[in-house]
Amino acid sequence: MTATPPPPDMDTIRAWRRTHPAIGSLRVAVADLNAMARAKRLPLDALEKVWSEGIRMPLSAGNLDIWGADIEDSPLLFESGDADGVVLPTGRPPLPMSWLARPAALIHGWFFEESGTGALRPFAGDGRQALLRVLDRFRARGWHPVIGSEMEFHLLAHGAEPPEPALSPSTGRPFRSSEILSLRELDAVDPFLSALYDSLAAMDVPAGAAIAESGTGQFEIDITHQPDALKAADDIWAFRLAAKGIAAQHGMTATFMAKPWPDQPGNGLHFHVSVIDEAGRNIFDDGSAEGSPLLRAAIAGILAALPDLALVFFPHRNSWRRMQEGSHAPTRATWGRENRTAAIRIPGGPAAARRLEFRVAGGDVNPWLALAALLGAMLAGIESGATPPPPVSGNAYAATEAPLLPRDWKGAIDRFATSPHVAGIFAPELIDGYVRCKRQERARFEKLIAEKGNAAADALEFSTYPHRL
Repeated sequence: MTATPPPPDMDTIRAWRRTHPAIGSLRVAVADLNAMARAKRLPLDALEKVWSEGIRMPLSAGNLDIWGADIEDSPLLFESGDADGVVLPTGRPPLPMSWLARPAALIHGWFFEESGTGALRPFAGDGRQALLRVLDRFRARGWHPVIGSEMEFHLLAHGAEPPEPALSPSTGRPFRSSEILSLRELDAVDPFLSALYDSLAAMDVPAGAAIAESGTGQFEIDITHQPDALKAADDIWAFRLAAKGIAAQHGMTATFMAKPWPDQPGNGLHFHVSVIDEAGRNIFDDGSAEGSPLLRAAIAGILAALPDLALVFFPHRNSWRRMQEGSHAPTRATWGRENRTAAIRIPGGPAAARRLEFRVAGGDVNPWLALAALLGAMLAGIESGATPPPPVSGNAYAATEAPLLPRDWKGAIDRFATSPHVAGIFAPELIDGYVRCKRQERARFEKLIAEKGNAAADALEFSTYPHRL
């Protein structure tokens, strides 16, 4: 693992500034374990210094709860004097934030800590560093995961609590029904979509097809597959920032909340994954429709680790509402070919494009943690030569012989804390920080339930998540 990411030369960043004359200020941001952006605003004149030296920020800022509060018992807080880390640019050019009144540029950073010798070392509690740890294991084999993603989100009325459907720009009335793959629904929000695609292009996020999804005011946009899993995770984060910013420009709120309404489809984040070797060959392709033994071993690894990794894919109280039978959100650890009711789907098509689609994650996940968990489980299956159960045909919700996925937030937290599958993927510092964070969040809901009942906890949930996730 490299100690520090090599930034572009200063001539490159100076040229970037010359070609973006409208930019008025900088945001230097790092994602916490909930993937919330924690940032400082700086004048544009700080660009070169930030690019070469980064900024200082407390390491504890990388481990805040969903409301932005310190984790009270975190060793990153008073036990260590709330020490600073260094946020260094990832090396990606600044991202234009076109949705602000005066455009700004976002420099995406990640956490490093001082070693005591003057050198910097990766901070093991950083989610992006966690994904790099897993990718280093793939690179040791000469392999590179190829990642595509499908981003589902709802458009809500701006600022509404509890959430309400957005007003359709074409009619001025709230979206009232779902119209799967409706051209009319797409055209109704075309100004928003056009502005979003322009913003994503400026940020080098390769957006693909957009569709109207099955929920009221729900849409999906693909991010095109790419052989750089770190950038794929970064792109998901940038996509969510842009979607929220552009939606606000158009008088709406975009939310990736897992389940905005109990009786509506939830928001998933589907990952399409293949792996190429140094010669550019897909290791999941053996010329057959079934795929290679390596593909089946990867599937087996995911299914074996999935119950222990559930907290990554269902990180919030609301996340667990999404798992409902008959909702296209998997409830069992299953796989199948061309089967959208299974947790893992093997799409058809040319053998050279053989891949798996992981359908478990919600739209509210931390993308670096989710990809680290998914790829780490795949690699564990490959390394052990694991064999999956037979694929499910037909309705996977009825496959009662397959294990149910965990349905309990507390149980998922406890399993994540002690699991050997988790310890084989994530550093102890990250496991400890993530578990402390989730226990603190859950404790706030439990305290509210004890004092005021479930309705009060639900009200907190539905006033918190739409505007953050």
